[in-house]
Amino acid sequence: MRLRLLLLPAALGIGMLPAPASAASGGICQLNGTAAFSPALTNTAGNFSYSFSGALSGCQSSDATAPTAGSVEAGKTVNVAYNWSYTDATGTHSGTATATYQEPVPSGSGSCGSSTTSGTAFDTWSDGTQTVETYSTTGAAAAVNLSGSVVPSATLTLLSFTGPAQAPPASTHTVSTTRYLGDSASGLLTFQPPDPTLCGSTGVTSAAISGGVGLGSTS
Repeated sequence: MRLRLLLLPAALGIGMLPAPASAASGGICQLNGTAAFSPALTNTAGNFSYSFSGALSGCQSSDATAPTAGSVEAGKTVNVAYNWSYTDATGTHSGTATATYQEPVPSGSGSCGSSTTSGTAFDTWSDGTQTVETYSTTGAAAAVNLSGSVVPSATLTLLSFTGPAQAPPASTHTVSTTRYLGDSASGLLTFQPPDPTLCGSTGVTSAAISGGVGLGSTS
């Protein structure tokens, strides 16, 4: 039995089930984060998209090399430095600039009371390694069931750049998994809107996501 640390978020919840029974002693992290929804979630079912970011802390695992902390996000933008150069009638020009790429934006269908979602999440661990995960969720009220798997990589699309138009950066940026490739996870977290009564009026645009996450692999 190989026991791992990994995380899979999911909105309404970004959530996890307890680790599978065969890996119950695997790893546990404390997750604290915030999800933002568009359009706002109400008691009327509909389609929505969302982004998420959170911190992982106090991670424990039977794997002595596993990081004890990290961060996770989905649907965010990422800034990447790049070198540019071009030649025109006045000579050769070069420099360094920043490109902004968009992570895949997770989406879902449902309401404050129940939902299904899917997306791609990005974990960055305290040792600098990364984990890319695809996931789907089903849930009711504050509790959401999640299943997912770690994938080799994900592609981000270019939004903007600060360099000259004559030397644009690559139109896509690839984030690769460097830890826990092939692993999977399940879990349960609590979805906590700041004011639940908003579900019946203007809607919930953001919510705290927190709880202990069970992390493990039996492969």
